[in-house]
Amino acid sequence: MASTSPSPASLFTPLLSGSVAPARAANGHANNHRHHGDSDGAAAVSVCDDGGGDPFAFLSEDRPPQDRGPSPADPFRNGTPAWGGGVYAWARTLLLAPVAAVRLVLFGLAIAIGYAATWVALRGWADVQDRPREGAGPMPAWRRRLMWITRISARCILFSFGYHWIRKKGRPAPRELAPIVVSNHVSYIEPIFFFYELFPTIVASESHDALPFVGTIIRAMQVIYVDRFSPASRKAAVNEIKRKAACNSFPRVLLFPEGTTTNGRFLISFQHGAFIPGYPVQPVVVRYPHVHFDQSWGNISLLKLMFKMFTQFHNFMEVEYLPVVYPPEIKQENALHFAENTNYAMARALNVLPTSYSYGDSMIMARAVEAGKVKRLCVGV
Repeated sequence: MASTSPSPASLFTPLLSGSVAPARAANGHANNHRHHGDSDGAAAVSVCDDGGGDPFAFLSEDRPPQDRGPSPADPFRNGTPAWGGGVYAWARTLLLAPVAAVRLVLFGLAIAIGYAATWVALRGWADVQDRPREGAGPMPAWRRRLMWITRISARCILFSFGYHWIRKKGRPAPRELAPIVVSNHVSYIEPIFFFYELFPTIVASESHDALPFVGTIIRAMQVIYVDRFSPASRKAAVNEIKRKAACNSFPRVLLFPEGTTTNGRFLISFQHGAFIPGYPVQPVVVRYPHVHFDQSWGNISLLKLMFKMFTQFHNFMEVEYLPVVYPPEIKQENALHFAENTNYAMARALNVLPTSYSYGDSMIMARAVEAGKVKRLCVGV
């Protein structure tokens, strides 16, 4: 199950089934040159060459480089129209309208039962009466057993969204071996799945505490709150991650190091909170195979995404537990190298390219959309 972290040489193995060099796409500009023998190599050169000869000739010319169009790397675009989708989509929606109504009832019941069980499990527990306090001890055993009702309710919620079965590959490493789990983040579905599967401690933004139902449930997970814009808060969060990872009485610590959702076709750069403590990490990759419906939560409202999930025959989801990645043995290598090693391991498993995009880029795009500087990326949003 476990394996040592990849050597620097292993970071240069092909990511896309041996066909694409894993050069990080700087700000989304991926190196998509393919090399399959001499003929393909010549074709790759011709892509870079405007008319034969030195492909870097433009560096010595006065004219500006030729505009090659927009970058193909856009990790935040959701490919599904908000309401449209053609005749098939409308016919499916009308056909499944009664099913969607039943699913909505199941969703409401699961939320109500899960919330009630969580409320009882937290009642009288001073450590999380209002919000989890730093230095609190692990949840008592009888409260954890009661939370199984909420965990089963979470699986019912996934069922109501059309995830009737979920394909899993591999298995979670023992908590003693890998106390920290990291996953790519495509939709709001992954936190629900991991709540049911692992019941971990999660790291979340402080704003989540005020969300109806959600705030109560994540308090039961002894959530570690962090204010991304406060250095003191980030430091305190890392200390809490380290403290809880060091004690086997706590559950695993789950982080989504990308810091935001993407469309699953790229990985954006990782934040380092999961890697600074220096504990072994188990990467998990989540895929959503689809033909008509892109299940990613990118530039589409939550209600529209939920509506589309309710009106699908079945939504596919695959979860793969990867071998444990260990922190670098050389002291000079820091959390940055640890994060990059994990990023490349996940990118290779997903068969995608890592990019230099970050959570900050998603914020800039959101602000630009709000200010009307750019058009929205998803039809009807």
